[in-house]
Amino acid sequence: MKRIKGAALAACSNGQNPEKKEEITALCRVLSEMGIRVTVAEHLYAGDGVFSGTAKERADDLMKFYLDDTIDAIFDVSGGDIANEILGLLDYELISKSDKMFWGYSDLSTIINAIYTKTGKVSSLYQIKNLIWADGERQRKRFGEFLAREGAVEETSLYAPCYDFVQGNHMEGVVIGGNVRCFLKLAGTPYFPEVSGKILLLEALGGGTAQITTYFSQLEQMGVFEKTAGIILGTFTNLEQAENKKVVFELLKPHIKNTLPVAKTQEIGHGSDAKAIRIGAYHMIKVI
Repeated sequence: MKRIKGAALAACSNGQNPEKKEEITALCRVLSEMGIRVTVAEHLYAGDGVFSGTAKERADDLMKFYLDDTIDAIFDVSGGDIANEILGLLDYELISKSDKMFWGYSDLSTIINAIYTKTGKVSSLYQIKNLIWADGERQRKRFGEFLAREGAVEETSLYAPCYDFVQGNHMEGVVIGGNVRCFLKLAGTPYFPEVSGKILLLEALGGGTAQITTYFSQLEQMGVFEKTAGIILGTFTNLEQAENKKVVFELLKPHIKNTLPVAKTQEIGHGSDAKAIRIGAYHMIKVI
């Protein structure tokens, strides 16, 4: 992974609320204190509803960052609903030749998986604003350790979530997926990744029992669970707050074989304490 000296802040999904400009200012300050030069996208803040710009304008912002030699990493600070609007406007050939990593979470699962599908490149499922949110002190320590190792991810706490197996005891393969609602937007499109032999990561912010059941049903009906090498369940924030952490696996169970390995973690997802995971990279998880 490339050492980060310069970084860009993008908003490929819903634009940032203009009333929260101080949040972006605080993030820029923290990154600067870590020795990272920050460039902010032209279309970052929402103007017309949730839109910070047209699909083309947001796509152009992103591609400009891939072309800029002073930028080593692209942190998307957005989330919401509209990231998939730009998928057909990106230059995947240019992205494939770049050594920059794209970072984002939630609705950016669409772009992260599209990048992997079209280029084979790895992205980080992580919200960089974690550095200034409720668990900011701990997150800054993790990120600082990652920077100190000059972009190496091995054995850095930022990329070391804890797992508990709820079915099986071992899985290995390239990780795909992310936010389940947003990942499913790619179904039937050229951007949906090949699932055979892959580890499928699923997490969610919203959604109760009915909604999560719907998502799992769709994945089963698409034949995804038949082909994957394993499933990682991250946090399902609203569901777990209303029910308990075990209910997610109970909802998944009727849709998978009892031989498919499933691991649960509370350290990947929408929590401000969440760690990062590389989508498109090989992982091996086993009971120690």
